[in-house]
Amino acid sequence: MPLFFRKRKPSEEARKRLEYQMCLAKEAGADDILDISKCELSEIPFGAFATCKVLQKKVLIVHTNHLTSLLPKSCSLLSLATIKVLDLHNNQLAALPEDIGQLGALQVLNVERNQLTYLPRSIGNLIQLQTLNVKDNKLKELPDTVGELRSLRTLDISENEIQRLPQMLAHVRTLETLSLDASSMIHPPPEVCGAGTTAIQQFLCKESGLEYYPPSQYLLPVLEQDGAENSRDSPDGPPDRFSREEVKWQNRFSDYEKRKEQKMLEKLEFERRLDLGQREHAQLLQQSSCQKDEILQTVKEEQSRLEQGLSERQRYLDAERQRLQEQLKQTEQSIANRIQKLLQENQRQKKSAEILKSLENERIRMEQLMSITQEETENLRQREIAAAMQQMLTESCKNRLIQMAYESQRQSLVQQACSSMAEMDERFQQILSWQQMDQNKAISQILQESAMQKAAFEALQVKKDLMHRQIRNQEVVSGQRRALSSLLQQLLKEKKQREEELREILTELEAKSETKQENYWLIQYQRLLNQKPLSLKLQEEGMERQLVALLVQLSAEHYLPIFAHHRISLDMLSRMSPGDLAKIGVSEAGLQHEILQRVQELLAKARIQPELEPPKGEVLGSLESPTHPQEPPEPVRPSAPPAELQPQAPECVVCLEREAQMVFLTCGHVCCCQQCCQPLRTCPLCRQEIAQRLRIYHSS
Repeated sequence: MPLFFRKRKPSEEARKRLEYQMCLAKEAGADDILDISKCELSEIPFGAFATCKVLQKKVLIVHTNHLTSLLPKSCSLLSLATIKVLDLHNNQLAALPEDIGQLGALQVLNVERNQLTYLPRSIGNLIQLQTLNVKDNKLKELPDTVGELRSLRTLDISENEIQRLPQMLAHVRTLETLSLDASSMIHPPPEVCGAGTTAIQQFLCKESGLEYYPPSQYLLPVLEQDGAENSRDSPDGPPDRFSREEVKWQNRFSDYEKRKEQKMLEKLEFERRLDLGQREHAQLLQQSSCQKDEILQTVKEEQSRLEQGLSERQRYLDAERQRLQEQLKQTEQSIANRIQKLLQENQRQKKSAEILKSLENERIRMEQLMSITQEETENLRQREIAAAMQQMLTESCKNRLIQMAYESQRQSLVQQACSSMAEMDERFQQILSWQQMDQNKAISQILQESAMQKAAFEALQVKKDLMHRQIRNQEVVSGQRRALSSLLQQLLKEKKQREEELREILTELEAKSETKQENYWLIQYQRLLNQKPLSLKLQEEGMERQLVALLVQLSAEHYLPIFAHHRISLDMLSRMSPGDLAKIGVSEAGLQHEILQRVQELLAKARIQPELEPPKGEVLGSLESPTHPQEPPEPVRPSAPPAELQPQAPECVVCLEREAQMVFLTCGHVCCCQQCCQPLRTCPLCRQEIAQRLRIYHSS
């Protein structure tokens, strides 16, 4: 009996909720979620697809509706190309689209409590899918392409009719949670399914001939947390904001390094524990194999003993059976002989009884015949003659009555024949008139059909002309297609040439990447030096000139901020020991002794020649023209090259138009602009995974 489904008209409250959610999704500050759940929808509206495509929505929630199909007419799944979370639970979906594999960014798919009977094979193209929930449906099996979901972490197939898991599921190495009905499973067995996800994966890997590895050894990309890192600063802000940004990025980088180191330690500890567990497991396997061999040996001995006893018992039973068969044959033969004798005796007795009976019957018949007398024969003859005459009279009366009835019946038949002939003539005339009318109608109908055939022939001729015209147009189009194909081939050749040029450029850039990376960190160090706090600069300017010159001569100018912070003078240094210098931050032992020795020499020289000692309170910044005949000491110069001497900024290797502004970690390459680096997952130069992106800001 066919079922007819009628679209339910949503209530006023559901319609208002749908309008409110659509308006909320189109607002300027809206998030990446489109929620049209509980709106009593029988199909997803076209506006929802357009909103997801234009506003790049990442989460689509359509649960608790009356959907029977995910994709309405005149809509394409490519409109949902940016969707990462798709929630369709508690609907009436009978099937998913065959091309659902086009949702390449999908990470979570929830179709719980629907009417699904199968999953499309293209579901294996969802390489970023991490959670698949098909609970409470009517599935009987999973497609083999489920094994291509290399990022799958959670799979829920409980409350279905599935009894076998596909063998390809062993290739999903990232699976952490598998929910199913263990009691109804056939392959793997229920006891394996009841032991958990790890036991199931180990069983499938063993069946496929693969080595099992736990999911913790496979690193997966997590769901992106958008909205927290979307702020972009202008490169023309004040310098203090640049310093804060650089400090923040340095802190983040150091935190990342610490986390990376911690992860590495955890990984080493896990590998150590895993190795220890594998050794213990190997020992247990060896012990169990030895016990198993002993048990098998005892079982074999017991089995051989039982087989020997059984063979002896079988031989005895065979001999006994043959003896009984011989006795049975002899008894049967004697019984058959006795029965044969009884049958022959019975037949002889039957033949003698029949002969006696026939003789008795013949004697009785002869006695009856002899008892009939002559008188009885005369009486019988007279009776027979009287009966014959009586019969002849009755037959003659019957013949006369039959002849009279025949005559009357013949007269009535003649009259009926005449009346029927008249009626037949009338009916014949009426039939002739009807035939004439039918003939006229047929002639008129033939004329109408001929006219219709003429019109149809004209229409067919027109259609044929249109077909000829379309064929000519198709020839023109085919010519244009050939021209376009030649143009496309030329463009492909140019594209290949361009790719070869890009490869050459990439090899050149990769050759220069190490020197550029070193220059980048030197430039960053120079920027940090140029952005010292004002108080530290004033303290450095207030230091004694001879002490500054001494540190410059010893190539220890990087300790100037430490000496300025502690307000150390030559007199204080003369009373200090190497341990005191180590406490304030001068860690090199040779440099400690050299500084103290030079200070003693300067103070001794100043006592011998007092005029060479600078007046007390003289600062480096107040000396406009020095009285000493010697040239002033060489000013402090940074070890890194100045920012003005840096090479010309590299261009983006993707668009080849804008300046490279982003640093990729952990490789450290600077090769992409801010616009082109967003969709990249690996570095274009070294092909390493991009763990973090840092923006380069140029100070004015």
